[in-house]
Amino acid sequence: MSTALPDGATGPLPLVVVPGMLCDHGLWSGVAFPEHHQVRHVALTRPDIGRQAEEVLSAVPGPFVLVGLSLGAIVGFEVLRRAPERVAGFCAMSTNAGAPRPEQYAAWRAMDGLIAEGRFEEAVARTLPGMFDVPAPPPELAARYRDMAYRIGPDAARAQLAAQATRSDAHGTLRTARCPVTVLYGTRDALCPPDFHRAIADAVPDARLTAVPGAGHLLPVQQPGPVTTALRALVAAAEGARPALRTPGGTAPSRPA
Repeated sequence: MSTALPDGATGPLPLVVVPGMLCDHGLWSGVAFPEHHQVRHVALTRPDIGRQAEEVLSAVPGPFVLVGLSLGAIVGFEVLRRAPERVAGFCAMSTNAGAPRPEQYAAWRAMDGLIAEGRFEEAVARTLPGMFDVPAPPPELAARYRDMAYRIGPDAARAQLAAQATRSDAHGTLRTARCPVTVLYGTRDALCPPDFHRAIADAVPDARLTAVPGAGHLLPVQQPGPVTTALRALVAAAEGARPALRTPGGTAPSRPA
């Protein structure tokens, strides 16, 4: 019989996966997550980063590997600040650890106004040019993004916009990270350019920085292969870094072969 790890952490580390704004679990449909690891998808429905971080922390018991894209990774930064002992590994992709800029606040207010006026489809259309490596992506990619956004719907979209405005600079938190961290980005991401990711990797001790040539913001849609490879390597590193469980007497319990 195997011995349970503390706080319900038994067996392979689960993955808690958080999408970007206007995206849902369909963002990851082309990604092959590591076998035998539970995958929990957390939707972005709360109007502030702190409450969303609590949603992530309540998704599974014990330690987990956190995977976030864009706003999902920003939520991940707050999770790391609140409960670093729970985060066994962290993949931050297509994201920004800086505080919001004035022009971002203005853009979010404008988008919220459109949605409030019942012009949700127009708001989604305005975001599309920034999602891929070209402003007019192939029809199948554009349709996949729109389908996710329409499933999210106007109410959740407005909550996500409100959450964006509660962000703060996370570089200080990242300097305290002690778990394996992978920073993944597309070299043609217009929303979160390479410099944002270099700053994240520079802040994290021993972070692995990986560029995906020619890819835009929605990496798992456009380039699921490199995302799969990066996540499998991260999970392996996180499993390898798990502390040995000790019995009260100070010895590690035996595990089944």
